[in-house]
Amino acid sequence: MIDFAVPPALAALAARVRAFVADEIVPYERDPRLTHHGPTDALRAELVGKARAAGLLTIQAPKALGGMGLSHVEQALVFEAAGWSTLGPIAMNCAAPDEGNMFLLSRIARPDQVERFLLPMIRGERRSVFAMTEPDGAGSDPGQLKTEAVFDGEAYSITGRKWLITGAEGAKTWIIMARVADNPHGPSGPTLFLCEGGTPGIVIERRMNSMDRNYVEGHAVVRFEGLRLPPEAVLGEVGEAFRYAQMRLAPARMTHCMRWLGAASRAQAIALDHARRRTAFGKVLGEHQGVSFMLAENEIDLKVSRLLVWETAWRMDRGEKARHESSIAKAEVSERLFRVADRCVQVLGGIGTTDETVVEMIYRDMRGFRLYDGPTEVHKYAIGRQLMRAGSAFTATPEADDALPRAAE
Repeated sequence: MIDFAVPPALAALAARVRAFVADEIVPYERDPRLTHHGPTDALRAELVGKARAAGLLTIQAPKALGGMGLSHVEQALVFEAAGWSTLGPIAMNCAAPDEGNMFLLSRIARPDQVERFLLPMIRGERRSVFAMTEPDGAGSDPGQLKTEAVFDGEAYSITGRKWLITGAEGAKTWIIMARVADNPHGPSGPTLFLCEGGTPGIVIERRMNSMDRNYVEGHAVVRFEGLRLPPEAVLGEVGEAFRYAQMRLAPARMTHCMRWLGAASRAQAIALDHARRRTAFGKVLGEHQGVSFMLAENEIDLKVSRLLVWETAWRMDRGEKARHESSIAKAEVSERLFRVADRCVQVLGGIGTTDETVVEMIYRDMRGFRLYDGPTEVHKYAIGRQLMRAGSAFTATPEADDALPRAAE
């Protein structure tokens, strides 16, 4: 049975979140602490205080760690409501990269690591980074990882350079991906390390100028030089970084979709309000076919995106890895929602290119969504490989006797 009914308690929670964001967080969208490099730590702390007072801080965390233990489907509705403002997820401590990092740490960190690194994040006391992407190495293809960790039997010496490291400035919990070199003391291979921000050997070279400004303290170029970490700093097991990254990435793709669905819905609401009030050639804009078609196309894209998110979240709640489905959702939702934002700018006309409304900021921030957590083209490549290898639930597999037409005899 397929049931799309939203339980009343979940609908009430989503409505509560939406009201909180609209009433308490939206006014901060013109705060001068929302800089070219994103919200400052001071602004984040103030927003987090608002969510904490409202009982809406880090509600996605497991119940045992102080959260509500939301399922993926429940997150879909709540995170969309939080995304009504790009500052909403920051306030509620469910924004990237922290949300994905907390998800990963809650599953593979040792108890001592949970106490030291994760619980302060859940309480909103610190931020985190996931340092994987490199200028000439790992990115969409983590197999090109060049950052190296040399183990001498007592400590790991890590050397390398990373960029596009979101929130590096001021972050206290660092997850670093490096390739452990072959050594006589133990296993080798791609490995995750966990350490404190400010550890000697972590050098933040500079912050990068980017189109978006919705991530706290922006994106940075980082160098590891003389960084020595003890064996206890290993997160999980040596050599298992790629597996852990996959564990983190599929849910993180979907939470990106959830949050941006809220932002796109906000842009549509603003464009629709404008189309109902602004007049041209004797009638309101929305009565002109060209404008009404754009609004209709937006409604279609929002609906399709929401269904893709819900279906993939449902699969993950059933225990499926849903890599194929999350790639489909990430690729399609990111493209559709960017089109929504673009049409909203068009409906607003010249005012849409200014900061008179938040649509201009949503449009710029949304552009990056088509790239991070895998560009659309990389996801399509993965989808195509899956189809070539095994087909899908709706596509006959090549191995089936009747999958392909037979040549005439």
